[in-house]
Amino acid sequence: MAPATISTPRYLLDQAKRKLTPTPNTIPGMGAVDKRLQEKEWDQFVFAEPPAGSDLKPIMGDSGVPIIGHMIEIFRRGPDYILERYRREGPVYYAESPALSSVLALGPDATQAVFSNRNKDYSQRAWDPVIGPFFEGGLMLLDFEEHMFHRRIMQEAFTRTRLAGYVPHVDSVATKVLANDWVANDPRFLFFPSIKELTLDIASEVFMGHPAGTDKELVTTVNHAFTTTTRAGNAIVRKPVPPLKWWRGIQARKTLENYFLSRIDEKRRSESTDMFSVLCHSADEDGQTFTDAQIVSHMIFLMMAAHDTSTSTMTTMAYHLAANPEWQDRLREESERIGDGPLDIDSLDKLENYDLVINESLRMMTPLPFNFRQAIRDTDLLGYFIPAGTNVVTWPSINHRLPELWTDPEKFDPERFAEPRSEHKKHRYAFAPFGGGAHKCIGMVFGQLEIKTVMHRLLRQYRLELPRPGYQPRYDYGGMPVPIDGMPIVLRPLR
Repeated sequence: MAPATISTPRYLLDQAKRKLTPTPNTIPGMGAVDKRLQEKEWDQFVFAEPPAGSDLKPIMGDSGVPIIGHMIEIFRRGPDYILERYRREGPVYYAESPALSSVLALGPDATQAVFSNRNKDYSQRAWDPVIGPFFEGGLMLLDFEEHMFHRRIMQEAFTRTRLAGYVPHVDSVATKVLANDWVANDPRFLFFPSIKELTLDIASEVFMGHPAGTDKELVTTVNHAFTTTTRAGNAIVRKPVPPLKWWRGIQARKTLENYFLSRIDEKRRSESTDMFSVLCHSADEDGQTFTDAQIVSHMIFLMMAAHDTSTSTMTTMAYHLAANPEWQDRLREESERIGDGPLDIDSLDKLENYDLVINESLRMMTPLPFNFRQAIRDTDLLGYFIPAGTNVVTWPSINHRLPELWTDPEKFDPERFAEPRSEHKKHRYAFAPFGGGAHKCIGMVFGQLEIKTVMHRLLRQYRLELPRPGYQPRYDYGGMPVPIDGMPIVLRPLR
C-alpha cells in the first residue's frame, strides 16, 4: 500500500486563529538563525475540523519557520523541544514539516492509545517516507496479519534456548576486542565509534556466523552501508538525487541486499546456529517459511536495529557510570560475584543492578525516541478528530522525563526502577523504550543480554572516567541520538 499524502491546504480551515510566540532562548548558540526562530510569530490554525455534530475536538497546529518548519529545533534539541511543545500545546497537536507533517501524540495516555491500537486504526506505513526505501520489509514496517505472520516465524530466533546459544559468542567477541583493540589512559579515546564497531563485530558473529574480523567486506563496505542507511532518514531533500543523502541511502540498501543475497544458499545448506541461518530454516506451525527476499529484508533491519540500539544504550551507560562512580562500583561488585569465567544466560540474569542501570540509561537517552503511525480511517485520539491518512508521531522518550511520573527526572537514579519505588509502573507507558503493543521490540531481551555481557567485561578490565570534570555530551537528534563529539571516555586499567 502506498503511503497516503496529507494535503495541508485541505485542513487549513482557520488561518491565523491565534498567534504563538516561541519561548526566548529555546535554542541556544544558533546565532542569527536562533534569533529569527525566537522572534518569529507562528500562525496557528485548525488542522482537522471534526464532522458536524461530533463531540470531538479540532486539532490545532502550526507551520513553524517558513521552509524549514521545526526541523532545526528537533535536530538540535530532540526530546527537550518536544517536551516543551507538550507542556505548551497539550497531548495532541499538529506540526507541519517539510520532512513529514504529522500530529504529535504526546504523553503517556496518547502513547498508550496509539501503541495499543485496539481498533487497528493505525498503520506502520507512516515509516515509509522516513525509512521505507532503506528498510522495506523489516518487521517494524509490516502491518496486522502480515506482521504477525512474520513475527511468528522470526520468534524462533529469539527463544530462550536460542538466546542462551548467542551469549557465548557475544562474550567471546567482547573479551577479544576489549583486550586487544581498545586504548587505555587516553582522554581522546572515543567510546561511541568504538562500541559501534564492537557491536557490529558481535552482530557479524551472532547474526552472520562470521568470527569477528574475518569478513573484511562486512567490516568495511557493510558497516559503512548500515551507517548510511540509518542516517539517510533525516535527509532534507527526500528524493533520490545523486549525490545527496537520500540517494546514498538507497544505494547503500542495494549494497546490503547484494551482500545478504549472495550468502543465502550457503546458509540454507548449513545447520549453524547464527541468526541468519535460523531465519533461513525457521517455519511457522503450518510449515511456511521466509522467501529469500524476506530473509534479506529482515536481516538488514535486524542488523541495524540490533547494533545501533545497543550502541546507543552502552554509550549512555558509559557516560553515566563515569559521571557516577558509586554506581560503577556497585556494578563492579556485582560482577565480582560472577568473576572472569565464561558467561551464560543464567549468570547474566543475576546481574540485577545492571538491569537498573540499563533501564535508567534507556530512560535518560532513549535510542529510538519517537515512533510513526498513520491513520487508515477517520478516528479519534483522546477526544480529538484524526482524519484518515494523517501521520501520527508518538514520543515515548518525553514520558520518561515527566516529573508527574518520575522523581527528579533529570537526575541519574537507577534505584527508581527498584522496589518499592518502581516509578516505571505509575503508568503503563511511563517507560516504553522498546515501543509497545503488537510491535514491541522482538529483540529487546537479546539487546539486554548483549549489553550486560559487554559492560561486565568492560568493568572487569577498566575504570571509566570522564575526560574532564563536569564534561557533558551534546547530541545530534537527526535520527537515533548520536553524541556529536563521539563521547570521549578515559579507560583506566584495573590491573
